Amino acid sequence: GDKILCSGTVGDHGIAILIARGNLDLEAEVLSDTQPLTPLVAALREAVAPHLRFLRDPTRGGVGTVLNELARDSGYGVVIWEEKLPVREAVQGACEILGLDPLYVANEGKLVAFVAADHADVALDVMRGLPDGRDAAIIGEVREEPPGRVRGRTAFGGHRMIDVLVGDPLPRIC
Repeated sequence: GDKILCSGTVGDHGIAILIARGNLDLEAEVLSDTQPLTPLVAALREAVAPHLRFLRDPTRGGVGTVLNELARDSGYGVVIWEEKLPVREAVQGACEILGLDPLYVANEGKLVAFVAADHADVALDVMRGLPDGRDAAIIGEVREEPPGRVRGRTAFGGHRMIDVLVGDPLPRIC
């Protein structure tokens, strides 16, 4: 029943680095999300500490990898609502062109938090009250099923398995 929160838009850093390297002929302006997480973490700890179950930065392997690692290690299922995942339009477009899933693109200044369901709205308000968390969203929840796996509910109402990332979709970027 714990809710899963993401502190802001995903994939910004990975796509920004690819564009900056000049390897892509894209004219989108995407800035890296590099920023310290200390203010977000401190605010969350102060507001919901006993109900804060897990925090992790989704740098290597993105949000999809963090969710899979937690599901695998805990034995619980994770369900995310893909329409709730905050992704900038330019990042989504670049991912579509490149055949990438934003769930697996690197982030440098975001965190994923698992919070008790009855305190998730408080945690969301705290995040959104800070400049570095203004795009925060509740993106899913922990369930009994599918045990040890991550399932995404698509914007069309279907479901897909969010598998463990095999290999690196992008070369090491930093």
